[in-house]
Amino acid sequence: MVELLPQAFALLLSPQGLLVLSLGTMLGIILGALPGIGSTVAVAMILPFTLTMDQAPAILLLLAIYAGSVYGGSISAILINTPGTPQSAATCLDGFPMAQRGEAGKALGWATIASVTGGLVSAIVLIFAAPQLAAFALNFGPIETFALILLGLTCIVSVSEGSLVKGLMAGMLGIFLSTVGGDPITGEARFTFGQFQLIAGFNLLAVVIGVFALSEVLIRASSGPDPAGMLVDFKGIVLPKLAEWKGRIRGLVKSVAIGNGVGILPGTGAATAAFISYAEARRSAPTKDNFGKGEPDGLIASESANNAVTGGALVPTMALGIPGDAITAVMLATLTLHGVTPGIRLMEDNPVLMASIFAGFFVINLMLLPLGMMVSKMAAPLLRMREAYMLIVITLLCTVGVFFVRGNPFDLLVMAGAGILGFILRRQGYPMAPLVIGMVLGPTLELSLRQGLIITDGNFGAFFTGHPIALGLTIAAAGMLSLPLIRALRTRKD
Repeated sequence: MVELLPQAFALLLSPQGLLVLSLGTMLGIILGALPGIGSTVAVAMILPFTLTMDQAPAILLLLAIYAGSVYGGSISAILINTPGTPQSAATCLDGFPMAQRGEAGKALGWATIASVTGGLVSAIVLIFAAPQLAAFALNFGPIETFALILLGLTCIVSVSEGSLVKGLMAGMLGIFLSTVGGDPITGEARFTFGQFQLIAGFNLLAVVIGVFALSEVLIRASSGPDPAGMLVDFKGIVLPKLAEWKGRIRGLVKSVAIGNGVGILPGTGAATAAFISYAEARRSAPTKDNFGKGEPDGLIASESANNAVTGGALVPTMALGIPGDAITAVMLATLTLHGVTPGIRLMEDNPVLMASIFAGFFVINLMLLPLGMMVSKMAAPLLRMREAYMLIVITLLCTVGVFFVRGNPFDLLVMAGAGILGFILRRQGYPMAPLVIGMVLGPTLELSLRQGLIITDGNFGAFFTGHPIALGLTIAAAGMLSLPLIRALRTRKD
């Protein structure tokens, strides 16, 4: 595979190859920055247009949309506290506070460098370690996945600002909301109260947009006009200086590793990786006390992890035919539609195609830096309008984006309900991040738990006796949960 890379790069660096990659990446950034569109919808939108293209350009176009949209979500998350994609929800926690104090350009600079780094490393991992990492991912069955999600849920403790009890309550509410709809094992409807629209559950994107964006609109509308006349002051991306990275490289490396590891595991996704990485950074970073107040380490953790997932998620897709997340499931359909059979023999039967895909993915992540700076610069004039007009634009974008996903008017009611709920909870001091974490991780937690109980004949203790990976992850989760208690005891002792 490696010996074919020069041939693949020659193909990619041709005028046609560069055109496909650059247009796809730019379009992905734009679609990712639009609240409500999301990476999955962005890729699905472009899929029909690839059916008349050759194999390599078609797949590379979708990869460019994929990588670009994951990064693009950070633009709206930082500038208007509206995650363009669910993967960018964790970016709001520190990105928007930085923008509010006049450092929007610097926040996007940190996010851009972290995104490019995470994407490039994931591309290298995809090129050199895909077969080996895909084989390791086979060790993760339902029991190991359950333990991993338990570890992910511990980040609720880290992002619960002010009151741990309120954070846990918000997380439990999110998990409950994720159970509405069809039972993942039996298909029986739960908590639908006779409303057939709830059989499919609450649309995650509608809830995320509601509790973050719409609640922000309601809070700003209720607090009166902004004397500054605009939301944030943004004139373009300001890249951080090399000296500012001192002490942050270790966190970047750790977050990229988390993103790649989570991405390789089928069915997890970038949102899970972003929150796990953010929680770990908040636990171990020297600047952990500043998290949630506009700390660059928080941006680095979330953005490097969610972009590192992109390459990791392609590993099981390409090597095993198992989609790493919903977006790579669409990729899987694309491969099949173009006559390529994903699976163990994919790399052996299509060596030139795979080399082109791997090399193209590397080039795409390189393009994120210049194209991200260009697209975000285009957003600056929009933020100079009066705040009242901006709030109207945000509401319209959210409404159009949420409706476009499924064309279901009920999703607009979900978004409105989530916005009102978020407004009330935020007024009472409840953090919204735990609610979203519960909704993101809840379905996988329940499904893996139920499957594990079926495998062990209902013996929960068997989850840890014959599964060393699950035992190790559970111990790590217990350790992270005990840290706040240990800190409290130390403080009281002092």
